[in-house]
Amino acid sequence: MSSLPSVNLNALYAAAGSSSSGIDVAAAVSQILTAERAPEQQWQAQQQVIAQQTAALNQLNSGASTLMDDLDALQSPTGPLMAMNATSTQPGVVTATATAGTAAGNHVVVVQHLASTAAWYSDAVTGSSTAFTAGSFDLTVGTGSSQTTTTIAIGNGVNTPQDLVKYVNGLNLGITASVVTDATGSRVALFSNSSGSASDFSIAPSGTSTDNIFTRASSGSNAALTVDGVPVSSATNTVGGVINGVTLNLYGEAPDTEVNLSIGPSTSSASQAINAFVSAYNSLVSQVNSQYAYDSTNQTSGPLSGDSTVRMLQSELLAAPSYVTGGSGISSLQSLGITMNDDGTLTVDSGALNAAIQNDPGAVQAFFQGTSMNGFAANLKSGLNTFADPSEGAFTVDLTSYNNQNTDLQHQIDDFETYIATEQTRLTNEYNLANIVLLQMPQQLKQIDAMLGNNTNGSNG
Repeated sequence: MSSLPSVNLNALYAAAGSSSSGIDVAAAVSQILTAERAPEQQWQAQQQVIAQQTAALNQLNSGASTLMDDLDALQSPTGPLMAMNATSTQPGVVTATATAGTAAGNHVVVVQHLASTAAWYSDAVTGSSTAFTAGSFDLTVGTGSSQTTTTIAIGNGVNTPQDLVKYVNGLNLGITASVVTDATGSRVALFSNSSGSASDFSIAPSGTSTDNIFTRASSGSNAALTVDGVPVSSATNTVGGVINGVTLNLYGEAPDTEVNLSIGPSTSSASQAINAFVSAYNSLVSQVNSQYAYDSTNQTSGPLSGDSTVRMLQSELLAAPSYVTGGSGISSLQSLGITMNDDGTLTVDSGALNAAIQNDPGAVQAFFQGTSMNGFAANLKSGLNTFADPSEGAFTVDLTSYNNQNTDLQHQIDDFETYIATEQTRLTNEYNLANIVLLQMPQQLKQIDAMLGNNTNGSNG
């Protein structure tokens, strides 16, 4: 009889019911390995906790970054607190836009005429494939010393409207050609790519040609207007640089109409930016609060309830609304109509906020920006940066620690899986041998009985 593996054969034989069916080797091995996996299951449970902590911390980090972005907008010297509106009494004639920081004031604009674009069109032919009469014409672009003339011959491959359009567009003269077809036939339309007198062009017969097949549709001319009584000429209907920080948009000619432009702070831009800050602040406070909310059913709090970094962040946020400047007027969030609720979130009184912005926009800006960018926005951002700084902030340190813990656990799990695989092979081999012995045992017992003279088939005669 061969040597037996290190398993309890008596127990296995009893479990097999002394039958010839043997044992379920896979089930037996699986049961043993399941018991041995207890440490691994603990490590995996720790990984699940770390994953929850990492996800929660990343959410807080994202919320803090969003809040810092909104604080940057409030800090910016060209941001929404400095935005200016330009209001026109005749928007059908002229409107305007003003850059942040433009001086407030009133201006008077009179638009004599708009800038126009030069355009010509040809005589009609019966179709786009019908040839023009052979000849040539001079196309002169520009004025004065910058004037250039190009002679264009019709014939020898430049015959039809389509041919002429392709040829002119290939010259790159700052003129675009196209075919326009209606009930009278096909025409070639030529128009300047830019408005203004400098982009005007003319067409005249050349050489032996006596007929000009082109008719002028419009001349290129500059816009003419006055701004606060000063004559202004512009090649386009978008006029910048006349009023510092202001761009005029001309839409109509009204030589006898004075249009008043009023430049002033944009209440809506400032209000939207401050409300965006409050929304981001409330979102982050709510995320922090959720870590300490107790779930009575599962008897648990958030995954970061024991994290000291989150507790410090909560203290930083709750202290921020108490910031007060040394000056009078707008010296706190409360003086802007922003108050704190019991849960640490903020509520905005829109009426009070808009009134503060309209009555003293400079004071609102000074509260958030201070001098040398050291007001409320810079103060809160500096505190948040100790958490959200991507290189050495507390969030980064915690996330690195969680990642290292998870990596260490994974190494333990990987090493343990290697051990389990070896154990599975060893146990499977041993139990397969044991199973063979169990299957052979009934026959061996019969042989032993026969050798001992035991008659199992009947009684003695």
